[in-house]
Amino acid sequence: MSEIRQPSPRRGTNLPRMGDFNLTVILDAIRRSSGGLSRVELAQIVGLSPQTISNISRRLLDQHLIVEAGKEGSGPGKPRTILRLNPSGMYAIGVHLDPAVTTFVVLDLVGAVVQHSRIKTPGGNDPAAVISTIAAEIEQLVTDSGVDTAKIAGLGVAAPGPIDLDNGTVVDPPLLPGWDRVELRNALTEATGFSVLVDKDVTSAAVAETWAGGPSGAGSFIFMYMGTGIGCGIVLNDEVVRGTSGNAGEIGHIVVDPGGPLCDCGLHGCVKSSAIPQVLVAEAEAAGILDGSRPDNSGAVVQQSFSRLCDLADEGNEQALAIIDKSAVLVARAVSVVTNTLDVERVVFGGPYWSRLSERYLEKIPALLDANSAARLIHTIEVVGTGVGEDVGAVGAACLVLEHTLAPRAQRLLLES
Repeated sequence: MSEIRQPSPRRGTNLPRMGDFNLTVILDAIRRSSGGLSRVELAQIVGLSPQTISNISRRLLDQHLIVEAGKEGSGPGKPRTILRLNPSGMYAIGVHLDPAVTTFVVLDLVGAVVQHSRIKTPGGNDPAAVISTIAAEIEQLVTDSGVDTAKIAGLGVAAPGPIDLDNGTVVDPPLLPGWDRVELRNALTEATGFSVLVDKDVTSAAVAETWAGGPSGAGSFIFMYMGTGIGCGIVLNDEVVRGTSGNAGEIGHIVVDPGGPLCDCGLHGCVKSSAIPQVLVAEAEAAGILDGSRPDNSGAVVQQSFSRLCDLADEGNEQALAIIDKSAVLVARAVSVVTNTLDVERVVFGGPYWSRLSERYLEKIPALLDANSAARLIHTIEVVGTGVGEDVGAVGAACLVLEHTLAPRAQRLLLES
């Protein structure tokens, strides 16, 4: 297994009017250090003067975003005071809207889940009813958490793509019928009173991995999101890549089985028509190992049938195992296209369906990926499961808020006129 390198720290600037950027640079450096950092270490890492470090540290302490967590140092000289994030200094709410289930979390500043809930996504084609249900669940979640609403920085929502990132609009996701041009951000802002950010579920999962995934969230990797659909989030050199419109990572029309089923795009054997859970369930029904009398094709019903298919595979049913194993081969082909294109060091799998697939996929995909890697003589590609857990979409949605509020971003460097 290749050694996982730690993320490179951002560098600050001692120019005037850079306070906001420098503050986020320092916060980011402290966040990325598991044991905390002293002021001297911060100055060395981020390239700011000791006086700037001292001034910003005092601001962060006054805002209760960091705490002084004891002293370290056994050699000559004065022991150094260690600065760490204050978990209760800020909170964020995350919602993951999946066609099958909708998951809710409240996250603290270090990315730990302090409250969690999950509901079956309401059926039908009425987005307004779903939004109303989500708003009610958020209100209950916050009440149950006991968190002071004044400390909640905002609400993040992870939704199936494609999305209109600028307007916070869900744009006709293929597995959510009736959700064409739904202004999700504005609707939830009005319903909850919180500031709302909306992003793609796969991008949110990648953000979660960088914020709360530990070593697997460092460097350059793709996050393979295994949900009702399959997509990937992209992180290059510790930066989440969103693309021109926020829709990077749409891999549903990569052809992985040229003789496979016809896709709605007109090609045969796309990921979308060959490897998503709905297709695997249909294959199992056609083979007679699952009952084909499903009431509908909704996300929740497909999830139940897919879970039964995985149960059969776990019990040793050869036909079920063959369906799961074939899907691993097809997914590996799609992953190879992306990893060869982007030259990443790691593939992280996660999402609501991942836990049922993990054993077979981790057994088969690494070798398939290595065999198709254009750079295999130069570096290996690590294949791991998410370090965040099953709720990576909702955690990522909340991390969107923390990232937006606290992460160093180039626009903070714009000088005031």
